[in-house]
Amino acid sequence: MNWKTDNPGLMTVKPDVPLRDVRISLRSRIFTKMLKWVLKPLIARFASGSRVKIAKTHLFIAQRPLTEKRSLGLKKHDRIINRVYGPTLGDFDNTNQRAILWFHGGGFLIPASEETHLRLVAHLCKGTEAVGFLPDYRLAPFNAFPAALDDCERAYLGLLELGFDPQKIWIGGDSAGGNLCLGTLQRLKKHGTPMPGVATLLSPVAEMGRIHAPRSRSWAPKRDPLIPIGSMGLMDDMYGQDWDASDPELSPMYGDYRGLPPMHFIAGETEVLLDESIFCAQRARDAGVESRIDVWPVLPHAFPLFEPLFRETAIVRQDMLDFATKYLA
Repeated sequence: MNWKTDNPGLMTVKPDVPLRDVRISLRSRIFTKMLKWVLKPLIARFASGSRVKIAKTHLFIAQRPLTEKRSLGLKKHDRIINRVYGPTLGDFDNTNQRAILWFHGGGFLIPASEETHLRLVAHLCKGTEAVGFLPDYRLAPFNAFPAALDDCERAYLGLLELGFDPQKIWIGGDSAGGNLCLGTLQRLKKHGTPMPGVATLLSPVAEMGRIHAPRSRSWAPKRDPLIPIGSMGLMDDMYGQDWDASDPELSPMYGDYRGLPPMHFIAGETEVLLDESIFCAQRARDAGVESRIDVWPVLPHAFPLFEPLFRETAIVRQDMLDFATKYLA
């Protein structure tokens, strides 16, 4: 990757980021179109709904638990770790092994889907012989910032208190969960807490103060097959409320990346959040942090979660595993 930086401290850089060299199947192209016609309008409708409708959606999503077959044979338990509730995968009594801490996406409004988020974590656990924890952090509009970030920080500290080696912890998140992952790293840096071994960011939301910028938010809305840009503004409003949106814990694009762990960013070429991944990867690289960014053609926002739809998820999972195992103790 060639980075062209005029001023490393400003967001005026234009990194040359090639697309991931992979052929996207016709099947995946069709499903991407279907998401644009079906799921994108549903997300827009959900984000503009009342608190009662949002609560009913939470309950509907929670009705579809992960089966043992879909958990790839890993035992699932609901636990409370350092005051944070959520499902775990694997044997948490053995703290000598690796651990994956994954923060789910959903616009800060939607809970984790065990069929998508926890299944992805199960694949990563199998690939690294790790246990996994998916914190069920508090959601907007019932809990505003920094409640979710507090829960994510507590979840990480809880793993340390249980005895897991921080260099054996793989931290990651998708979309809003990517925001929380980067925000957690900023918190850990501020408090001098030992860093995890590696981080994976799937299309993180990294700017919470503007709808029109970075630039991919202005040119990609019609091309993006999943994210309704206007609804994203409503989600940001309900979560961030009156908090200073330049705070790196809320908008981690503005954070100090010195001393953070190696980072792997994954995004789609047509999504409105593309530039956020590019800017964060560039800022990490400028700060001396090992950083990789993969921009995938055609496929939608957070596509690694949608295994039944996109066969290419097997490729991207292997990319994630290859990068993470390179740095995990």
